[in-house]
Amino acid sequence: MRHAKAEQDGPTDVERPLAERGRRDARAAGAWLASQGFSPDHALVSAALRTRETWEAVASGAGWKLEPDLDRGLYAAGPESALDLVRLAPSEAESLIVIGHNPTVAVLAQVLDDGSGDPAVAGEMIGGFPTASVAVLTYDGSWADLGEGTARLDAFHVGRA
Repeated sequence: MRHAKAEQDGPTDVERPLAERGRRDARAAGAWLASQGFSPDHALVSAALRTRETWEAVASGAGWKLEPDLDRGLYAAGPESALDLVRLAPSEAESLIVIGHNPTVAVLAQVLDDGSGDPAVAGEMIGGFPTASVAVLTYDGSWADLGEGTARLDAFHVGRA
């Protein structure tokens, strides 16, 4: 998931908060995920303020009580580094949500997609990955073995309130 709409200014880029629209959109994305039956066992969230606030709003919208794993490295990670962080997810976690930044999350979702899902869904995702976008992928294996082209893109949704 890409973080929701943030304010343009903050003391630093890492400290930019969500805009009110971003809070509403993130709650809507969380409600959508819950309506799809998605409930993560683990949450990997960039330590930037806007991603932490996105997580809080998504979790609120979905009714989740999970404590996120905040990672400073995810803030500046490129797709390969982000994939390395995902590979470190606890082996007992069956479902994972990652909330990060673009272009990393968009590229990571595209790289993981094995192309076996609905082409229309892939077309939607490739058409743009705006704020509060969620790509839902299915992967059957250990997180440590996750690699390019090993997951199926099942859904793409843009949270909007």
